[in-house]
Amino acid sequence: MILPKNNRLEPAEVAQLTAIVGEFGCRIQPIIGDLRTIYAIVGDERHELMINRLEGLPFVDRVDTIQSPHKLMDIRSDLARHRVKVGGITLGEELLIMAGHCTIDPKNPNLFYETAHAVKEAGAHAIRGGVWKPRTNPYAFQGDNRSLDILMEGSRRTGLPVDTEVMDEEQLKLALAAGVHVLQIGARNALNYSLLRQVGAAIAGRTTAVLLKRGMHTGTLNEFISAAEYIVNFGNPNVILCPRGTQPGLDGYRNQPDESITPLLKERTWAPVVVDPSHSVGKAAYVPACALAAVAYGADGLCIEAHVSPSQGLGDDPKQAVTPAVLAGLIRDAKALHAQRRSSLSKAPSP
Repeated sequence: MILPKNNRLEPAEVAQLTAIVGEFGCRIQPIIGDLRTIYAIVGDERHELMINRLEGLPFVDRVDTIQSPHKLMDIRSDLARHRVKVGGITLGEELLIMAGHCTIDPKNPNLFYETAHAVKEAGAHAIRGGVWKPRTNPYAFQGDNRSLDILMEGSRRTGLPVDTEVMDEEQLKLALAAGVHVLQIGARNALNYSLLRQVGAAIAGRTTAVLLKRGMHTGTLNEFISAAEYIVNFGNPNVILCPRGTQPGLDGYRNQPDESITPLLKERTWAPVVVDPSHSVGKAAYVPACALAAVAYGADGLCIEAHVSPSQGLGDDPKQAVTPAVLAGLIRDAKALHAQRRSSLSKAPSP
């Protein structure tokens, strides 16, 4: 929809609009009102170059599109009925719990194995474990290829699927060759379009899922959903959106918790939402409350850092990993809240 600066356009100006949209297979339909005329674009109005050229005209105030820019991720797309599965859990039907180490210590694999068994016993459905770690400090521990073997051994010992972050093509190939079930795109790479394309192409034809975290520097929801579109465009729709807090952070928390965007995402896209409360708040004591808030907002799952002995952990684990005992209580409360919310929604009258 083209909104002109003046109440009506001159014939020569309408001709310019017609010429531009015609190059993209569209046409102009004036909508004449008592005081003002606006101009509808009939056809596929999602051409970014067309919109840029229209908004560059001196007599155009703005162009509002009716169609979603997301051909695949939009809630009205042909993928709207798709359901993502991780292990034995269908997201949207049951609450998915992923839990485990921020960073796997290659020198102490037993800590990870103990944690893997403990989170399974606590009720988790999948294990998270950082093999490679993007760190702000170049001298901090960046991960180790040996940790990939530890991660997969943890999967074999527990029978649970595993999630780990990849940051480049080499890590992507290693993770897929090892059989990683869920590839994580971290906050620092959330808008790394080259990596998103590589991941999308690599998982085409596979059952592998992708946990796509929201960028740490607050961006629009459209940016977040568009990042997922890059992946899904290659043919594998198993993408999970993961709010994890943004910067600048809230005083007392590591980040600004953003689980409240969950219902907004669900209005726009069919993709499941799994919230990471650990990175949102950054302190273990606050994780349970943030996790329950996420479920109350409608999250389909939680990705939680947990450790049998947080003080012995690497990376963020000493600060924000919960113990298996806390995790068990959190999962119990989260599942009860999730069931209550689903029951309430099923009984709610249709609008």
